[in-house]
Amino acid sequence: MKAKKPATLILAALGSLALLGSTTAAPQYTFGLLLSAMTPYFATIKSGAESEAKKLGVQLLVENGNNDSATQSNQVDTLIARKVNLLLINPTDAKALIPAVEKANAAHIPVVFIDRKADGGHAIAYFASDNTQAGAQACQFLANHLHGKGNLFMLLGISGASATNERSAGCDSVLQHYPNIHVVARQSGHFSRRGGLTVMRDVLIAHPNLDAVYAENGQMAIGAVRAAEAAGRLKNLTIAMIGSGSAGETQLVKEGKIALSVAQQPAVMGALGVEAGYNYLNTGTVFVPVPLHMDYAPGQRP
Repeated sequence: MKAKKPATLILAALGSLALLGSTTAAPQYTFGLLLSAMTPYFATIKSGAESEAKKLGVQLLVENGNNDSATQSNQVDTLIARKVNLLLINPTDAKALIPAVEKANAAHIPVVFIDRKADGGHAIAYFASDNTQAGAQACQFLANHLHGKGNLFMLLGISGASATNERSAGCDSVLQHYPNIHVVARQSGHFSRRGGLTVMRDVLIAHPNLDAVYAENGQMAIGAVRAAEAAGRLKNLTIAMIGSGSAGETQLVKEGKIALSVAQQPAVMGALGVEAGYNYLNTGTVFVPVPLHMDYAPGQRP
């Protein structure tokens, strides 16, 4: 099948970022922001969090987990020892981070989950796009373009991450209604461009009749595009991804190389997390976002 018209869906936890007053005085609170990695996507979360922290006079300590659960757990321990006022955690692994979250709970340090969550422990808030819905939207789009029949490759994220689990479940919830769409492979590209490129090369060799690709993040999708271009196969593929709305991803959508981007707003997630934590420490209440909104490109509304 050929990718024709590009489309963009915006799925984000949107809300009113009320300015609570900027200050040049010493920070009233110190927050720890623990990111699973420092990819462009997570760097955008960091940027949004830092911008909001500056407005609110909050000191923000940022840690990069390098996609390693042991590293991130140790970082939680360090920030607890530093007696930070609040932790914003983007877990590397939904299960592996449970003990670290529970340690923060025992130390009476509030926790906010950003983009991903742990499967245990208590958090006062969770800011993310609806990953299940995003996966469903992307795979419904592919099912429609394939007219319910064809060969699909699922390019998965990091095994164990809540975002991977939810995005896969959303896609599967759609594909169960299309028995003539065959998932020829499910492989992890580890949410990285290099991973997407490497895995896609192998899949293109193993499956010469591949029709479509579902990529669970934008970096892997970019890698998949590069691999397909190098193999001379891109024009016969329909690629849908869950992205960040970055300039590089948007350009590939405009060029028609990626047919659909279900784009999140990571900077908004970071900012809302900081704002929610600040409000909670001041008032005991948590900021709650309004429901998700989808914005279609011209000609793509169902």
